[in-house]
Amino acid sequence: MNDASWGAPQRADYTGGWRPHDQGPASAGPAFDGHEAQQTRPMPIVPDFPDAGRNANGNGPGDRDHRDDGERESPRLNGPLFRDEVPREPAPGAGAQPPAPESSHRRRTGGPSGQKDRGGRSGHERRAGAGGGSSAPGTGPTEPVASAAQPPPQPGQPAARHGARRTGESGVKKRAGRDLRAAIGVGVGLGAVIIASLFFVKAVFVGVVVVAVVVGLWELTSRLAERKEIKAPLVPLAVGGAAMVVAGYVRGAEGAWVATALTALAVLVWRMTEPPEGYLKDVTAGIFAVFYVPFLATFVAMMLTADDGAWRVFAFLLLTVVSDTGAYAVGWRFGKRKLAPRISPGKTREGLLGAVGFAMVAGALCMQFMIDDGTWWQGLLLGLAVAVSATLGDLGESMIKRDLGIKDMGTLLPGHGGIMDRLDSLLPTAPVVWLLFVAFVGSG
Repeated sequence: MNDASWGAPQRADYTGGWRPHDQGPASAGPAFDGHEAQQTRPMPIVPDFPDAGRNANGNGPGDRDHRDDGERESPRLNGPLFRDEVPREPAPGAGAQPPAPESSHRRRTGGPSGQKDRGGRSGHERRAGAGGGSSAPGTGPTEPVASAAQPPPQPGQPAARHGARRTGESGVKKRAGRDLRAAIGVGVGLGAVIIASLFFVKAVFVGVVVVAVVVGLWELTSRLAERKEIKAPLVPLAVGGAAMVVAGYVRGAEGAWVATALTALAVLVWRMTEPPEGYLKDVTAGIFAVFYVPFLATFVAMMLTADDGAWRVFAFLLLTVVSDTGAYAVGWRFGKRKLAPRISPGKTREGLLGAVGFAMVAGALCMQFMIDDGTWWQGLLLGLAVAVSATLGDLGESMIKRDLGIKDMGTLLPGHGGIMDRLDSLLPTAPVVWLLFVAFVGSG
């Protein structure tokens, strides 16, 4: 940059001529003495937009380091020197950085902090004037800054709902974890079908058990295939499972054992028709399904063969439902200490005590008034055993579902999930109740 660009005339030094080239390199800045430079340097005009014309280093195109002889560096000037000067664009590839985003202060005030507008007002004055409803000419109205805090609710006005409801703080009871209306409706419908078939035609009830077993096997094998890529053969499982239930009702325990062995053999043979990859895990899952669903359901069919078999089965179903209901009600209202948080976080120790209490009372009543030659103290033991076995069965199914990474085994029953989500506590309880009935009042 030469002197003409600063608006000062060219001037010679004290010798009357220009500084010769052999006197060493010229210093940065005007080619005249530093003492006179301080007296003749004009004051540049500050532009309206100080940020215009900055280059990649944050300086304007007209900025240079002007050092007088023996003097300190003069302040840097940003932006063009004249209003009609167009800022030079940075060269491509020069490493120019994108302009920094405007701060929240600059967005509110329309400029940097402390800068005044043409009316002579600073940013703080403009904000204050905007709050009063007046604005200076040439400046737009500023938007009021909304407060983050919300005003407290007026008396008689309901408070806003934020966050989860907690019992004891808001006075609102905890909501149930499932659709109670759908669950109750489905439960009542299934109960009506079971009772009607149980007390009128026992063969129809056996058919209901067979359908439940087949659907349960289908849900279990489907989830295993989806989540673990385990292909347990469904056809031999379904046919063999139905045969096991019918054999238990017709031939008793002996017929059930024979049908179980044949079903397991059918699973092994059926899987041989496919490639050997994954054979071991597939047949292992198939054998597990044989014993988990149809084998345990066979004890329900064997209970039905007694003279008061319908009442035994009804007591078995009733005690299991009462245990589940007691655990749910007491745990929902008073549950605080987790029973098995790693398996089923929703179950509590208080819920287990509720299940035991409800089941023991119901068991005493059932044995006293429903079962031939039964007594109330036998019912207490029966209720205790039902509560424990039903809870263990529920935890076992929860363990399976956690391993599979699912919440429910199916969606066939609204409010309940799938068939297996209802059989989880019934299946392990069936052999326990059958054994206690045989021990207390015999098998006839």
